[in-house]
Amino acid sequence: MLAFDSSATPPTTELAVKKPSHGSESYLALVWRRLRRSWTGMAGLVLVGLLIFMAIFADFFAPMDPKATDVGFAPPQVMSFHDKDGNFVFQPRVYALSDSEELDPVTFQPIVGMDYDNPRLLGFFVKGAEYQLLGLIPVNRHFFGSTDGQPVHFLGTDKFGRDVLSRAIIGSRISLTIALTVVFIVTIIGTTVGMVSGYFGGTFDVWLQRFVELVLAFPQLPLYLALTSLIPVTAPTNVFLAFVIAVMSALGWAQMSREVRGKTLALARIDYVRAAMAVGATDTRIIMQHIFPNVMSHVIVAVTLAIPSVVLLESFLGFLGFAVKPPLISWGLMLQDTATYSVIGSYPWILSPVGFVLVTVFAFNALGDGLRDAVDPY
Repeated sequence: MLAFDSSATPPTTELAVKKPSHGSESYLALVWRRLRRSWTGMAGLVLVGLLIFMAIFADFFAPMDPKATDVGFAPPQVMSFHDKDGNFVFQPRVYALSDSEELDPVTFQPIVGMDYDNPRLLGFFVKGAEYQLLGLIPVNRHFFGSTDGQPVHFLGTDKFGRDVLSRAIIGSRISLTIALTVVFIVTIIGTTVGMVSGYFGGTFDVWLQRFVELVLAFPQLPLYLALTSLIPVTAPTNVFLAFVIAVMSALGWAQMSREVRGKTLALARIDYVRAAMAVGATDTRIIMQHIFPNVMSHVIVAVTLAIPSVVLLESFLGFLGFAVKPPLISWGLMLQDTATYSVIGSYPWILSPVGFVLVTVFAFNALGDGLRDAVDPY
């Protein structure tokens, strides 16, 4: 017969139940986790961050003074790791073009070639043209350039001999400022009008949507050209820039309001919104506490997809001469030099600002596509 010890503690089996790591994640954490799985979204996020960082510290990243002149339509200088004898060297350098003593047998003009006897050494954090960092601190350090302060043109020069790369980097500040400011104003007006119109409905919604349709019915391009022609050419640059932003914003908010109105019409009939109405919550509280947070996911995606459109619009209007006036610099203004086919054929590096526009459009579109899939993680 087996003896049973009642004082002994019976063995227990502990079942370790592993909870999902994302079970208590917040909405933002879920969106971030979904966004990290999209390589296009992450690539867009990185590029957008780099573009904004470059625009903020544009003077630091520009290798030269964008207003300094040199030889007109000089070709891009290629970075080399070889000396004049063909030996490999660790410090990169460029060789400027110079006239040789030999003459062309047809034109009898001096043959232009590389000046291998006077290389221009390159380096990081070199001294160059002085500028105001963030408009406050006078400094003369640049991220990359020649170590002795001699001019270096990685993307060549324009017709006045100004460095194309430096002007494109400085121009990113104006182009992105216009795009971000216009989209910010459009988002504020369009979101507010769309939520109010969709929530209250009725006659107010009918008349407000007729006004929105009137704004959408305007032919935008002729109206842009007409409105931007009203301001005098002699007006201050900040006034002209503010007028351009105001014109773009006045014609761009209507589409955003229609999209937000459609989302609000669906949200206003959800049970928790009707419950808030039943308990006596004010309209302002319902709109801001219940409808606005649920509309924001769509608004964020719409913003990232609207910025490329504004960048392209500014570039197009700048090319036509109706966006930014000198001495301001923007990508569209730089593209005015490409107005003739002969210039493009002879000096193709003048099209370099197009590359900056393409990278910017790709970055924001990729980020918008990634966010569109990530904002609905459930």
